[in-house]
Amino acid sequence: MALSLDTVSPDADSSASARLGAAMPPESRLDMPTQSLRRWSDSQERKFLVNPRTPLLARLFVFGGALALTVYGTYEMYQVVSVSRTTILQWVLVALFTVNFSWIALAFTSAILGFLVLLNRPGLPAFPNALKSRTAIVMPVYNEQTARTYAALEAIHESVEATGLGEHFDYFILSDTTNADAWVAEERAFLGLRERMGPNARLYYRHRPKNYHRKAGNIADFVSRWGGHYDHMLVLDADSLMTGECIVRLTGAMEADPDAGIIQSLPLIINRNTLFARLQQFAARVTGPVIATGLSAWMGRDGNYWGHNAIIRTKAFAAHGGLPDLKGKPPLGGHILSHDFVEAALLRRAGWTVYMLPELEGSYEESPPSLIDLAARDRRWCQGNLQHMRVMLARGLKLPTRQHFATGIMSYLASPFWLFQLIVGIALVLQTTYIRPEYFAKDFRLYPIWPRFDPERALALFALTMSILIAPKIFGLFLMLLQSENRRACGGAIRLVVSTLLEIILAALFAPILMLIQSGSVFQILLGRDTGWQPQRRDDGSIPLKDIVRRHRWHTVLGVFTGVSAFLIATSLFLWMSPTIVGLLLAIPLSWLSGQLGIGLALKRMGLLMTPEERTPPAIAQRANALQQINAVSGLDDADALMALYVDPAIRQQHLDMLPPPSHRKRGDIETDRALAEAKLADAQTIEEALAWLKPKERMVVLHDRALFAMAMSLKSGQLETQAAE
Repeated sequence: MALSLDTVSPDADSSASARLGAAMPPESRLDMPTQSLRRWSDSQERKFLVNPRTPLLARLFVFGGALALTVYGTYEMYQVVSVSRTTILQWVLVALFTVNFSWIALAFTSAILGFLVLLNRPGLPAFPNALKSRTAIVMPVYNEQTARTYAALEAIHESVEATGLGEHFDYFILSDTTNADAWVAEERAFLGLRERMGPNARLYYRHRPKNYHRKAGNIADFVSRWGGHYDHMLVLDADSLMTGECIVRLTGAMEADPDAGIIQSLPLIINRNTLFARLQQFAARVTGPVIATGLSAWMGRDGNYWGHNAIIRTKAFAAHGGLPDLKGKPPLGGHILSHDFVEAALLRRAGWTVYMLPELEGSYEESPPSLIDLAARDRRWCQGNLQHMRVMLARGLKLPTRQHFATGIMSYLASPFWLFQLIVGIALVLQTTYIRPEYFAKDFRLYPIWPRFDPERALALFALTMSILIAPKIFGLFLMLLQSENRRACGGAIRLVVSTLLEIILAALFAPILMLIQSGSVFQILLGRDTGWQPQRRDDGSIPLKDIVRRHRWHTVLGVFTGVSAFLIATSLFLWMSPTIVGLLLAIPLSWLSGQLGIGLALKRMGLLMTPEERTPPAIAQRANALQQINAVSGLDDADALMALYVDPAIRQQHLDMLPPPSHRKRGDIETDRALAEAKLADAQTIEEALAWLKPKERMVVLHDRALFAMAMSLKSGQLETQAAE
C-alpha cells in the first residue's frame, strides 16, 4: 500500500516512528590493517592452542585417487588417438582431455569420501547449556526488498530468543543501498521492528553514504567501528535464514575451539518454485551434502568460507581480514569481488583454523529463479575467481588454501577448456573425413600422416567420463533412499528416482548453454570488461521473452551451425555431439521454461523434485514467509522515499538522526548531482514537482544532505492545497 496524501498530512504524528534511542551502539573500534600479499613471515603465525589433526589419509585418498584416475584416463585417450602416427591436433586433444578429466576426477574422489562419511551419519555438535561470549548477527543489504529481509531477520531473532540464550546476540542491518526508496523503506521497517521488539531490543541499523568495496567493505566498516563489542559475528546474506538452534550450536562450537577463526555451515536451498530454482534446490539437497561432506573431510581445519551463514572470530578477522586492492584496473585489478575465499586464506595464514560443519541443520538460503539470473550472478563470481589468479601465489598461504583458489579458478576455466576440446575434436573428425593423407611429403616417411581413432576405446572412455560426472548424484540418491524419513518426504522411492533422472537430463541440456555463457564471461574478463555489481533478483518472476531471445539467440545459431556441420561431416559425430547440439538448439525455450513458476508448481503437485524441507517446511521458513506477507501489506517497498518523509515528521526526524555527520567539501569542488538537485529544488513550487524532476542519484543526494533535505521538506504540497480548497 503506497502512501497517500488523502489520509496523511505533513503535520501528522506517527506513533510507529516514536524515538527508540540511537540507531547504532557507541563505537568500539578495532584496528583492521590491510594485509600484504607479498610480505609474510612464519613468525607472524600464531601457535595453535589445540593441535588440529591433519586428515592425511583423506587427502591421500582424494588426490591420490584423482591422480590415478587421470593417469588412466590420459593413457586411454592416448590409445584412442595413437592408432596411427599422432598429429599435433591429436596431442592438443590429449592435453585438453587431461586437464578436463583431472578436474572431474578430483570432484569424483571427493564425492566418494563424502559418501563414505555420510554412511556413518556423523553427529551434531553439542548444544551448549550456556554461552559466555557476545555475538553480532549482521545482515548486509544492497537494494533488497525490505519486506523480505526484515521478515527473515525477525524470524531469526524469534528463533534465537526461543533457545533461552538470546541475550548473547545483537542484530545489525548493514545497508549499502543506493536506491532512495529502498533506503527509506529500510529505515521505516527498522523503526517499526524495533518498536515491536520492545525496549530491550538489540536491533541496530547503519547506512553507508558510499558503498566502498561493496559487501567486503560493508563488513569491514562494521568490524573496525563496532567490532570491539563482540567476540564473534555471524554473517548472513539478504536471503539467509538460520534457526536459533543452528546459531547457538555454531556459537558453542566457536567457544569450544580457541583456534577457530571461521566455522561455516552448509546452507540448504528453500522457498524455490520456478523450474530452474527447484532443480537447484533438489540437487543441493540430494547431492550437496555428499560434495560438502567430502570437502569438509579432506580439508579439515584448512577449509574455506562462502561469505555467509558462518560465524567468525571478530578480533581475528580484524587483525588479518583486511583485504588489499589488486594493482591495476578491473576486472582483474581493483578491489577483490570474491572476498570470502581471500579472507579465509588470510586468517588461515595467520594461524586460525577455518572449517565447515556440514552436518549442522537449520541453515538455509535461496537461489536465482532462472537461467539468466544465474548467469548474471555467475558473471560476478567468475570475475572474482579469476582475480584469485593474482592472489593464490601470495606469501605464506597454506597449500590447501592454494588448492581452494585453484579449484575456484578452474570451475570457470573448465568451460572454455571443454569448448576448446569440442572444437579440436570437430577439427580432427573434419580432417579425417575430408583431407587426404599426404603420401609424398618433403621429408621421408614410410606411412602417410592421417589421424585415426580407436572407436571402441573412445566409446568406453566417454562412458567412463559420463559415469564420473553423474556419480555424485547417484551417491546422493542412494543415501536418500536409505533414509526412510527423507525418502518419504521426497515422494517415495519411485518419485525420488524419477526426480533424479529428470534433474540429470535437464542439467545435461542446460550444460552446453552454461558452458558458452561461462566461456563468454571468461573471454570478456580477459579482454578487460568489468562486471559491476547488480543486486540479485530473489523473486520468482519470469523474464520477458524478448530478453530471453536477445540473450540466447547466438547460442541457438551456434547450435544450428554445429548440428548441420556435424551431420555433414559424419553421422557418428552428430550422434556423439547430440546432447550439446540439442541443448543449444533449445536454448531459448529452455531458458524461458527455467523461469516459469507454473511448471515448477506443476512438478511440485506431481511430487517431483521434492525435498524434505519442501514437504515439511522448517518452522523458521514458515514464520519468515508469514512475516513477509504482513510486511508487504504495509507498502514500505512501494512508497516514494521523499514523500514518506514529507508526510511523517517523526520518521523525518529519525532519518536526520541516523545520518552520519556532514562531510566538508573542498572549495571549488562542485558535485554535479548536488548542484542539479539544489537547482531543481529551488525551481520547484511544490513537493510534487520536485519528486517529478529529481533523478535517482539526485534523490540520494537530497536524502544525505541536511540543507537540501530541509529545502525539499519546506515545499508546499499542491495536492493538499487542492484538497483544502475543496
